[in-house]
Amino acid sequence: MTRRVFFSFHYQRDAWRASQVRNIGVIEGNASATDNKWEEVKRGGDAAIRRWIDEQLTGRSCTIVLVGAETADRQWVKYEIEKSWNDGNKGLLGIRIHRLLDHGRQSTIAGSNPFDQFTLKDGRKLSAAVKLYDPPYSSGADVYAYISQNIGQWIETAIANR
Repeated sequence: MTRRVFFSFHYQRDAWRASQVRNIGVIEGNASATDNKWEEVKRGGDAAIRRWIDEQLTGRSCTIVLVGAETADRQWVKYEIEKSWNDGNKGLLGIRIHRLLDHGRQSTIAGSNPFDQFTLKDGRKLSAAVKLYDPPYSSGADVYAYISQNIGQWIETAIANR
């Protein structure tokens, strides 16, 4: 079954890496905002950005946070995580993408786990409830293949865990 997912990532830094994951055939992802569209949304201020994100999350069964070097520090990624978790009806998971190559054929360093920044009502970190997958390979091609082979099951597990 093809799932409709929302991808959360650091656009400027990781758009190339994210596009590789978004093009895997077992999922239907949200359309990425073009630079022009994103600039238009940003001109509307924080309220307009929140509305745009909220609209993008509507009808999605899972949010996938694509974690690169600086993802955990991004304001809107944090909002997307919090909104997805608080909606309660979406699966939520993370995938480290730092070893996928960018347009310059470069990998980067692993960033912090963005789920560590949130505390649940029972005092546990969100990272105790949400899985961050870290492909066990160093080659970008092997990382891509590993994500391709497993992402469908990761999504189903995240949805079932909610």
